[in-house]
Amino acid sequence: MSASEQQIEKLEVGGMSIDAEPWAGRPLEDVEALFDLPLNDLLFAAQWVHRRRFDPSSVQVSTLLSIKTGACPEDCAYCPQSIRFATGIDTHDLMPLDEVKAAAARAKAAGATRFCMGASYRGPKDRQLEPILDMIREVKALGLETCATLGLLRDGQAERLADAGLDYYNHNLDSSESFYPKVITTRTYADRLETLGRVRSAGLKVCCGGIVGMGESRRDRAELLLTLASLDPQPESVPINRLVQVPGTPLDGADELDNFEFLRTIAVARILMPASHVRLSAGRTDFSEEMQALCFLAGANSIFYGEKLLTTDNPGTEADDRLFSRLGLRPAQSAQQP
Repeated sequence: MSASEQQIEKLEVGGMSIDAEPWAGRPLEDVEALFDLPLNDLLFAAQWVHRRRFDPSSVQVSTLLSIKTGACPEDCAYCPQSIRFATGIDTHDLMPLDEVKAAAARAKAAGATRFCMGASYRGPKDRQLEPILDMIREVKALGLETCATLGLLRDGQAERLADAGLDYYNHNLDSSESFYPKVITTRTYADRLETLGRVRSAGLKVCCGGIVGMGESRRDRAELLLTLASLDPQPESVPINRLVQVPGTPLDGADELDNFEFLRTIAVARILMPASHVRLSAGRTDFSEEMQALCFLAGANSIFYGEKLLTTDNPGTEADDRLFSRLGLRPAQSAQQP
């Protein structure tokens, strides 16, 4: 991009003035006004912002592996891994190192540039962290970016993860602070923000997003995105999940979120966080190819690649390869931020 193209420009759309800079310190009403724009105007604005930071035909590809599944003591109402709900999932203790290495090698061969490891802890004890540090070292040695989601972190743990070569730590806010207590009672919003602060202090990159379709209002979705956009610096990766309803969880049977509302959420996330990778995460199996194409148009530029996201289904790699081919998209060669 030339120096002249890097200058801040303004886009006037739907009575709003939009630029390609991160939103910070803006009132919630401004975010709600974005949500309220006519859909064509909102998509145009999101794509305009997107092109000033990213190659619009490049998509960052990550693979997520559950290295420990189930028996989580938390009561997150969406999660099949909670020990409090009878969901019938297959549980397993921490995977052996060689199995994790093999999975990471397969992910790299399939085109992933980042390998994410998730373990169902409230937060790992120091002794539980030791074998995960070995996994991080081995995955890093394969030439992949590394990401982990392990729950709440204690003092010093983020630094140990960084020393082992971790690049990203995922810790979602899930929803707005206002709606959050209706979904989770075993950890507070402040707990989550404290872990994010520890991650940043250790020099790690942040992967942080939320889940929509849990019965929250549009204002809640706007509040979530504004909270994410107000983190300093903004998260490098922002996964936007649509609730996957799992029998046995309290949110099974919730009213499904309208596809266009999900699309608006992606577009607003792109405008608020122009330099972040906005990731289509859980729930993508319910989207048609046309819906996914619209999400990429709205500024999504990252996906999880593979048949499973922890315990929920995800489109297979062959389906994603076909979709990329039809849309003229290609996996990013590097997930490094511009």
